[in-house]
Amino acid sequence: MKKNVLIIGAGGVAQVVAHKCAQNNDVLGDIYIASRTVAKCEAIVASINEKKSLKTEGRLEAHALDAMDVDATKALIEKTGARIVINVGSAFLNMSVLSACIATGAAYIDTAIHEDPLKICETPPWYANYEWKRREECEKAGVTAILGAGFDPGVVNAYAKLAYDEYFDTVESIDIVDINAGSHGRYFATNFDPEINFREFTGQVWSWQNGEWVSNTMFEIGKEWDLPVVGKQMAYMTGHDEVHSLSQILGVPNVRFWMGFGEHYINVFTVLKNLGLLSEQPVKTAEGQDVIPLKLVKAVLPDPGSLAPTYTGKTCIGDLVKGVKDGKPREVFIYNVADHKEAFDEVGSQGISFTAGVPAVAAAMLIATGEWDVKKMANVEDLPAQPFLGVLDRIGLPTRIKDEQGDRALTF
Repeated sequence: MKKNVLIIGAGGVAQVVAHKCAQNNDVLGDIYIASRTVAKCEAIVASINEKKSLKTEGRLEAHALDAMDVDATKALIEKTGARIVINVGSAFLNMSVLSACIATGAAYIDTAIHEDPLKICETPPWYANYEWKRREECEKAGVTAILGAGFDPGVVNAYAKLAYDEYFDTVESIDIVDINAGSHGRYFATNFDPEINFREFTGQVWSWQNGEWVSNTMFEIGKEWDLPVVGKQMAYMTGHDEVHSLSQILGVPNVRFWMGFGEHYINVFTVLKNLGLLSEQPVKTAEGQDVIPLKLVKAVLPDPGSLAPTYTGKTCIGDLVKGVKDGKPREVFIYNVADHKEAFDEVGSQGISFTAGVPAVAAAMLIATGEWDVKKMANVEDLPAQPFLGVLDRIGLPTRIKDEQGDRALTF
């Protein structure tokens, strides 16, 4: 078994990961939390101790780390004896942290695709620009690297794999729908790092349709969805990580991603964009100071972690899969519903962070027990879905299915 976990990052998702690792430290061993701001790590340690989340006695430590520094990250992995690294820091860190894992032999897990801060919306498939170029390097080193093990990407990839393997003879389309029907009560805020959030929506919207890449603009294509629990919600076709792996790995001709947005969000986003406030290019003020508009907007918006105490409502995220089974057309919706208040009560984070963080811990547990310790690089849909969904069911993200037989829980 691989034991001892190093968590890189100290935001809302890292808080969820740390609490869930603590709740399962009989499997995962000692827990170390590292980021540039050690006080944030210490606050997470304090919250775990306050909630008495540790399942068994074990080490729980905070460390200062600039994870862009590969040598420093290698040194911390070696110092702590961590055999599994869960990277939930900025997406700009991925390649640096992966390098440290390859050098030390530690398993690597992330929840989002790598991004170059100087580039937006690169040529698809995005994974081929950075991660997949290092497949051979991982396999040669015998290092397990699980990519995109959050919810979307992550759990939705496992839903697609489950449908592909168990519910269809031929899959024609996968539509991933992400609806947050909750309310944080602020005038305007993003549910995770504003810089990453806005970058996602300012470039081209890439979808995979009829076996080829199709480009649209943000908010160009919208559709009303009627989903379990959250009801009718407007969602827009959006570029997203999992489209870029599912389309290539499963060979499905149509893969699209839809995210829910209210009119208020769209209006504020549009004004910010049209004013140039989402630009990453520096501008000079009348006082002669160079300012990057996007970083200024990030600085004045609420910290996503601060939204958790007052967040109410639910999320519904799932895959609508269509295809053919036994010669007949079929469609299934495989999904999860999460509650913001329940997430806060359990781990002190809102539901978006909860759904992103819990799957990374499930992946770590499967690496620890050997089921996902594949000693090479893999996207979630490269791996068996049922063990992953089974662990998620036990640790807080149960799966449901809606099809011709009705709406019911799935057990694994």
